[in-house]
Amino acid sequence: MSSSEKRRKERIARNEALFREVNERVLDVVGEDDPGTIDFLCECGDPDCTGAVPLTSAEYERVRADPLLFAVLPGHEIEAVESVVERNERYFVVRKHVSESSVARETDPRS
Repeated sequence: MSSSEKRRKERIARNEALFREVNERVLDVVGEDDPGTIDFLCECGDPDCTGAVPLTSAEYERVRADPLLFAVLPGHEIEAVESVVERNERYFVVRKHVSESSVARETDPRS
């Protein structure tokens, strides 16, 4: 992998980590006991994305249980750095590839 490709993949991972951190604050404000869906920020690697991913707090917690998982809008997955592990009409769950997993682990706000 070229150095520019490596930098690009790291930028994507850092963007996703930033969106995950914002979503942790959203959960703090709304509260884990909210029974409905909560609009979380799409955790894709596009720094210009402002899409909302509707998740229940239980769905969000399930994604957050693994630092390599991220919730994104359908079509926002980036195959170069992640694989879709769950699909539904509201959101996809993606898992970072092994080669890009270190940033996800290092920036996990719950570790």
